[in-house]
Amino acid sequence: MRCPYCKADNDRVIDSRASADGFAIRRRRVCADCGRRYTTYERVESAPLRVVKKTGERAPFDRQKVLSGMLRACEKRPISVEQLEVVTDRIERQCLEAFDKEVPSKVIGNLIMQELRQLDQVAYVRFASVYREFKDVSQFLDELKPMLEKRREGGGDESAVGAPS
Repeated sequence: MRCPYCKADNDRVIDSRASADGFAIRRRRVCADCGRRYTTYERVESAPLRVVKKTGERAPFDRQKVLSGMLRACEKRPISVEQLEVVTDRIERQCLEAFDKEVPSKVIGNLIMQELRQLDQVAYVRFASVYREFKDVSQFLDELKPMLEKRREGGGDESAVGAPS
C-alpha cells in the first residue's frame, strides 16, 4: 500500500478491525518513511453495481461520489467523516441488497436525503437544494415546511433548521 502523503511503499498495519456493518476490514497504517497514519478499507470484490443516471447513461457505482456529496452538504457542520463513512456504507449496502446490477441514481439520491435528514437538517436542506434543483424560493420553502412544522410541535432537535449552532 502506498502512503497517500509521501507515496512511499513502506508501511505497516497498526490496528485492524471489522467495520460496523461487518462488510469491510478497517486498517490503520503508519508509513515507515514519513511517520504519518492513514486508514484503508478492505472489502469483498463483487460484481460491480452500475448507476443509471437521469440521462440513461450508465456509470460504475462510486462510493467516493456519495461520500463527497455528503461532505459538501455537511461542510462546517458538526458531523465527522467517520459518521459519513458509516452512512455511505449503509447506502452502498442498501443498493447492493436491493439491486442486482443497476440502481437508478434517483434511488441513491433519495437514500442520501433520508440519511442526511436524520443526521443534520441543515446538511439535508443543502443537499436537497442541489439534488432536487430548486428553481425558486417557493420550492425551497416547500421542502422546509414539514421540518418547521415538526419543530413547532416539539419534535425538533439541536440540528434543526434555525437552531443556534
